[in-house]
Amino acid sequence: MTATTPHTGDKDVCIRSLDAMATGTRDEIAELHSADAYNRESAHEPPATRGRGPDAFYATALWLREAYSDLHWEVDEAVQEGDVVVVHATMTGRHTGPFTAYAEDESVKMVFPPTGRAFSVTQTHWFRMKDGQIAEHWANRDDRTLGEQLGWTPPSPAYLARMLLAKRRARSEKVRR
Repeated sequence: MTATTPHTGDKDVCIRSLDAMATGTRDEIAELHSADAYNRESAHEPPATRGRGPDAFYATALWLREAYSDLHWEVDEAVQEGDVVVVHATMTGRHTGPFTAYAEDESVKMVFPPTGRAFSVTQTHWFRMKDGQIAEHWANRDDRTLGEQLGWTPPSPAYLARMLLAKRRARSEKVRR
């Protein structure tokens, strides 16, 4: 990708995109993302997230909201160098719905049934900007701490059984669609 001239407000757009992931509408997400925006993290997300543009990012938001209530990102720091904005944030929420991970072939890889537990984990989100909108996103997340806080790691035998049942349900629902 070629570098573009930074726009005033690029950091604000990226911070607003985190808020939009938590509570925003499709239109709010469309305002922040270019028509061909790409999320590098979508390889293990639902099939609807794997495209380009605002619809794919909105699908990611819906997927996260299905698993986590009270979802929020507290921004610790945001910096910009050229067309890249980096946001270090703490994601918080409560695991109240199933969290489904997908394989690259779009099959259900595993399902983590809701635990009702709260979590707080740090993340770094990287955004490539173009003409004042997000053109690309990737992230570094502390998934190990998330798994520990939610009781996924190490799983108890009872939770493993719940995971297997949830995965079976998710796969059968996908077949019916």
